[in-house]
Amino acid sequence: MKKTALYAWHEAAGAKIIDFGGYLMPVQYSGIIAEHTCVRTSAGLFDVSHMGNFMVKGRGAKAFLQHMTSNDVDKLSDGQAQYTLLLYPEGGIVDDLIIYRIDADTWFMVVNASNMEKDYSWLQEHLGSFEGVQLENHTEELSLIALQGPRSMEILDRVFTGGECSGIKPFHFRTVPFNGREVIVAATGYTGERGVEISVPNDVATALWVALMEAGSADGIQPIGLGARDTLRLEMGYPLYGHEINRETSPIEARLKWVTRLDKGNFVGRESCVAVDINPQRTVVGFMMHERAIPRQGFTVYNRDRKPLGSVCSGTMSPTLKQPIGTADVPRGYMKSGTPLYLEVRGKFYKGEVVKLPFVNRA
Repeated sequence: MKKTALYAWHEAAGAKIIDFGGYLMPVQYSGIIAEHTCVRTSAGLFDVSHMGNFMVKGRGAKAFLQHMTSNDVDKLSDGQAQYTLLLYPEGGIVDDLIIYRIDADTWFMVVNASNMEKDYSWLQEHLGSFEGVQLENHTEELSLIALQGPRSMEILDRVFTGGECSGIKPFHFRTVPFNGREVIVAATGYTGERGVEISVPNDVATALWVALMEAGSADGIQPIGLGARDTLRLEMGYPLYGHEINRETSPIEARLKWVTRLDKGNFVGRESCVAVDINPQRTVVGFMMHERAIPRQGFTVYNRDRKPLGSVCSGTMSPTLKQPIGTADVPRGYMKSGTPLYLEVRGKFYKGEVVKLPFVNRA
């Protein structure tokens, strides 16, 4: 088991620790519902240092990333970030990730923790076709801290008092100093709220965490575990690898065509995506239960005639809506809002219906 640079702080704070992606990570502190509500109403601080961090450098870096990812990196200027996908040739998803353009020859990538080694190997496997490209894994050297919630930017400005972080637009980032080190502050996140994700060297990670906690104390800031991170992202309908997306999932059928730029030229997986786009058969929908049956991943979803349609990708009791919500993989004929869906739990069928995503409004 690996530990993040902030592990000692989590342990001292009484966090419940679990194994996640090979790391010992806090799943909750005061409780998932309380932490979730804190992020929606004030601000919360997440340690997501288990995420993978790569650098892609060299004169061929942009061409390499344009070939390897589904979105269009040509649209990015220095200081901009982009949500994108790595795809297999057959069109399934290797991983979803965020890339940051530092300059034309220098790019930063944040990938999912459980896919880090697979992603690195996949990228490395394709390097030979591109001259002058170096791939570096900095996961062990960097921490990632997410500050999220309606009060997050005010709290951030109390730590970076020179205005270095003021007015960062969504999916933009800045490299700023902290305690003599450079950190990347990006206006990205996984909650639907205002906020940033900060990539910081391990040796100053605890100092930054403590500074943010102190700066947000008057606003009721709380440390937030991975449990609330999952309920927050599900309320927004954001996909999670291994749930809404995986090796068998086409991005066209996973509501991710918007980051699959079929018109940008050739990239790994494009031909398969074009074929699916001509006649997509399935999709991922959000649904809400009318009865108190909480959907769980893998539960079968049925139509009104009790015919199996697909399965639940993710499900929970929404802390904001106080109703059971979930996502499901279903035929496209069942994607219209209001379409009835049923879950079978212990031999009894419970009714729900397809609803438009996200479940709650974005900040």
